[in-house]
Amino acid sequence: MKKITSFILVSALCVAATLQSCKKSEEAAPVVTKCATCTATPDAVAANNSSSKGIYKGVFIGSSGTIKFDVLNSGTTITAVMVIDGITVNLNSSIAWANGQPYVAPFTGTFNGAAITINFSVDASGGTPVIVSSSVPGHPTIQFTLLKETSVALVEAFEGSYTTSLSESGTFNMLASRVLGKYGGVSRKTNGSSNGGFDGTLDAAGNMKDSKDGIIIGKITGDDIAGTSTAGNGAVIKIVAKRTL
Repeated sequence: MKKITSFILVSALCVAATLQSCKKSEEAAPVVTKCATCTATPDAVAANNSSSKGIYKGVFIGSSGTIKFDVLNSGTTITAVMVIDGITVNLNSSIAWANGQPYVAPFTGTFNGAAITINFSVDASGGTPVIVSSSVPGHPTIQFTLLKETSVALVEAFEGSYTTSLSESGTFNMLASRVLGKYGGVSRKTNGSSNGGFDGTLDAAGNMKDSKDGIIIGKITGDDIAGTSTAGNGAVIKIVAKRTL
């Protein structure tokens, strides 16, 4: 079982070692597309905004994909839907929810004919959602990033990649809330096993400002992300991503 980190909007917006100490950036030409399966408004209902009930969305690397938990949001079931390498996996939990208590439970299902378990935890008010451990056959280094959606703050998930002028490339996945003006996620070099966390702020135009150096490293336009920035070592870093949840 692999220890997994939660979505905390801290750490530098630099992908792997190459993205450390970013100094300047350039805006890429926007490409506007639409995610046909994504919602434009929150699924979360107002009654659950300060509860462990509700909607939790996430992205992951170690492969790539998204996950969405529904803890009694507007019905009587506790389920999750995970999309991993384009394959949809339905997960269920048999642990009952209790008012005023944290919700900690395994979500189980089947992936490629094998059992899968995602151990989810969130505090009583819906804060600090985290995957504490997971067992996904063939994906021993999977890492999740989670955020609770509320009725007034849609959470969007983006999957993408980065490349550098030093011939490095990798996965770049993130969550964003335009209402809250924040984004954050995780990256990993191709064929690597270590992760790079990143975060920052979003302005009204969708510009993504790095929390460490304050530079604009990309822009959300429609359901797309594109950006070019320069690292302290002179490497040019390009990011591209599309909304998938």
